Amino acid sequence: MGRLDYHSRLAQLAPDPGIPPMIRSMTAFASGERATPWGVLGCELRSVNHRFLETGLRLADDLRALEPLLRERVAARVQRGKLDLVLRLRAPEATPGLAVNEALLDQLGELARRLDGRFPGLQVQFTDLLQLPGVLQAPQADPEALKEAALALLDQVLDEFVAAREREGGKLAAAIAERVDAIERIANEVRALVPAIREGQRAKLAARLADLPHPVDPGRAEQELVLWLQKLDVDEELDRLASHIAEIRRILGKGEPAGRRLDFLLQEFNREANTLGSKSVDSRTSAAAVELKVLIDQVREQVQNIE
Repeated sequence: MGRLDYHSRLAQLAPDPGIPPMIRSMTAFASGERATPWGVLGCELRSVNHRFLETGLRLADDLRALEPLLRERVAARVQRGKLDLVLRLRAPEATPGLAVNEALLDQLGELARRLDGRFPGLQVQFTDLLQLPGVLQAPQADPEALKEAALALLDQVLDEFVAAREREGGKLAAAIAERVDAIERIANEVRALVPAIREGQRAKLAARLADLPHPVDPGRAEQELVLWLQKLDVDEELDRLASHIAEIRRILGKGEPAGRRLDFLLQEFNREANTLGSKSVDSRTSAAAVELKVLIDQVREQVQNIE
């Protein structure tokens, strides 16, 4: 039974149409921009594997007040992963709508007239006046309108982000399903071998008993043989393995975050494979146990990437 090498095939695997696209990878990237009267909003969202949801934010000064709302928006769509969210506001190339504070200029002019007697030689240029705080006024962003634009952009990027996670998740689910099929095939092969292995062990024991110099009570010999064969029995392990296979397929088909549950289930897979190997008295079942552990380890590698 040759070792199955799936690593070189993962990049070429396409999502199986029979597997729902809701299985999601934890790695993804999406970005987008939106024009506003106060500049161009830009949003980037990227993530890598993580046990829990951890979101880091980098926000433009005008958007810092939105941090709790942004975190809530992300948490409603994403359950696991280390996320980096960047939301910036790029000022337009030409600043439109600069206004002069006429009232402030009038106050400055009145002040200059009152102080003219004290400073008869004082001259102030118009450009100097424009540099005084408050004389030139840029249009202020409407906080509510800016918030709505930022949230709309985030929703758009989140849609693309989740879609990217699902596309990659479909590939992971297809890779896992292929390995699970191989695990089932190997388990079925072992189950088919068990009767012949039992009969072979019975024949070996009978031959050894026949070689003994003194006859052995047939009833006692049969009892010992039954006890020995019970210790080597793998029916329970194979039954539990079949149950785990059915469960992993059910989880993949359920269409919801499944990474933690799959990780726990793989511990059970590994336990059955180890027990199968420890009970093996035949080279074929020993090789099958090794192959099962290889496949289970490959599934675990893929599960580490699932949300």
